[in-house]
Amino acid sequence: MSPSSARDRFVSEASRLFSTKGYRATSVADIQVACGLTPGSGALYKHFPSKRALLEAVIDTHIETMRAGARSYVDEVPADLEGALRLGVRAVWGGMERDREVIRVMLRDLDDAPDVLAKIWGEVRQSVYGAFTAWLVAAAEQGLVRVADPEATAAVLLASLTYHPILSALIGHTPGDLDADRFADAWVAHALATLAPS
Repeated sequence: MSPSSARDRFVSEASRLFSTKGYRATSVADIQVACGLTPGSGALYKHFPSKRALLEAVIDTHIETMRAGARSYVDEVPADLEGALRLGVRAVWGGMERDREVIRVMLRDLDDAPDVLAKIWGEVRQSVYGAFTAWLVAAAEQGLVRVADPEATAAVLLASLTYHPILSALIGHTPGDLDADRFADAWVAHALATLAPS
């Protein structure tokens, strides 16, 4: 196995284990066994100086996929409001599903790593909230939406949109136990009513 593929395997397995067992409860030996290595072999330390450094690599991988998702949304957003909102649902939920493991770690296990939490939250604010706010500002300038406070409106709309996959990731239920299509349709209808110009 090449060094880069071994490193990627450690990141992938650590992400899965941190998500299912929790960061604190996952030992270096657990990660090595998950990678098909002998526990206590020290193989992880050839790629990462510590378990904490591996956690940071997991978070960095998540940040890169989040940035790529935000760029993809900006490149593909259609001109019509409903189409843009539906693409937003797919983009946000798709990214959250792809990074479900890291989201669980972020929500449960970063109390002891405030610098890591600050790093990932800063990226969420920029790549998700910032991108949506910028889109709202541009859409308002084009007359597609009516919005008095784009930043607050983006925060409220994204909070309601992300609650569905967050609750699912944490407890295996969704708000009102609604299926994804029904929730998405209601969210789009609500967003249209909020944003549509008079």
